[in-house]
Amino acid sequence: MSSDAFLIVALLIGYLFGSIPFGLILTKIAGTQDLRSIGSGNIGATNVLRTGRKGLAAATLIFDMLKGTAAVVLAGYLGGPNAAMLAGLGAFLGHLYPVWLKFRGGKGVATYIGVLIGLFWPAAAVYGAVWLATAFTTRYSSLSALVAAFVTPIFLWWFGHAALAALAAVLTLMLFYTHRENIKRLQAGTEGRIGQKA
Repeated sequence: MSSDAFLIVALLIGYLFGSIPFGLILTKIAGTQDLRSIGSGNIGATNVLRTGRKGLAAATLIFDMLKGTAAVVLAGYLGGPNAAMLAGLGAFLGHLYPVWLKFRGGKGVATYIGVLIGLFWPAAAVYGAVWLATAFTTRYSSLSALVAAFVTPIFLWWFGHAALAALAAVLTLMLFYTHRENIKRLQAGTEGRIGQKA
């Protein structure tokens, strides 16, 4: 198979990895109610936390990160850097729009971080540091994710990783789209803060 042909395969590999709905799988195994029937209805760790099972939420976060990392590492090993980037894009799209769940998935934060870990781990460290700093000062999880995502492509570009910066910019735009309702609530002052009781 030519390297160009493998790029399509890499995108598909990433999509299949990303579309594994770990939040739904873990909550079903644990016997909780259908994750899609509570809160936001999506399959990410934040919604899993609404079941009251912190351990399940943490496991979902980790697995949703690792599926992005695994897709990038596998595709990169088989096809090189361009394949790794396309696998990262595929994993992110798979998490947001899993074919198994009628294209209704999570918001993508954990998978975004996992993709960064696989492609260039210092960018993931920067994302985490900005998230923590923003969360500490504002107590808004959604705002922290958005600020960290905004900073990430700038960091990558500044340090000479133009292709990765372009990919991160695309992922960031999609992340902002998946958080559009959170953005509206932030603007209205009705977004819940970290640790706030419902």
